[in-house]
Amino acid sequence: MRFDEHAEYAFPVDFMCACVNVSRSGYYEWRSRPESATSQRRQQLRLLIRTAVDHADGTYGHRRIRAQLQRWGVAVGVELVRLLMGEMGLHPCQPRPRRSSLTTPADTGAIPDLVGRDFTAPMPSVKLVGDITYIPTWSGWVYLATVIDCCTKEVVGYAMDDNYRTPLIIRAVAHATRKGKVRAGAVFHSDRGSNYTSREFGDYLASVGMTRSVGRTGICFDNAMAESFFGVLKNERVNQMVYPTRERARRDITRYIEHWYNHRRLHSALGYNTPSEIYAEHEKQRLAA
Repeated sequence: MRFDEHAEYAFPVDFMCACVNVSRSGYYEWRSRPESATSQRRQQLRLLIRTAVDHADGTYGHRRIRAQLQRWGVAVGVELVRLLMGEMGLHPCQPRPRRSSLTTPADTGAIPDLVGRDFTAPMPSVKLVGDITYIPTWSGWVYLATVIDCCTKEVVGYAMDDNYRTPLIIRAVAHATRKGKVRAGAVFHSDRGSNYTSREFGDYLASVGMTRSVGRTGICFDNAMAESFFGVLKNERVNQMVYPTRERARRDITRYIEHWYNHRRLHSALGYNTPSEIYAEHEKQRLAA
């Protein structure tokens, strides 16, 4: 028996219909039956899901894909999206295993922790977090320093170089300041790395009217928001790429931050909105007040 117009019969139709206890006319009626509405809708959803996955460079899981479809005016349940993505063999990129820190926590010293793992803020530009990570290239490491707004989750400032000395993190904060994304008296929170606790960096923060805050040594959860961004960056972009030169890495990471993460990526912590949308909404409320 065959199930399409091009396959060859392995046995006579009458014989196979008798084996499964169906009539010959019933078999031909089944073959000529039009595609059901459910099947047609699922096929349309598959095309939209494929478009959404390509739109996100293959980084979205089923929840963000569903949120993207809703933005396009498509009503669909999250479990149906998960089912169809599984059938299509579409799986989001997964983070690499992380090693647990073996560093013994130390006393926080004279610099206080003003955040206390509360990575929220009532308005933009008043509470910021920062950290440094490294990106491998064939030419050596590229070090990336970031400044992230706790309200909008936007990367408001960043800098890259072939070293991680204190001027690198100063340039990242200066970038955020030049963009007008830092209010007077804003809190800048980081880990207790030697750069962030240095006198040079402390003097710079004081000169721009910012207050310094640090977590405990070896406790990554005290700066979880900054760590989370680096996890997303490496999972969604860096681990999918090979950078022959530092300049290629700089351009690609800049593109990811400016064109994708800040303006197009849907953030679950923001109700599946983008950082730029949240910032625009706060600005609208501020101007209307």
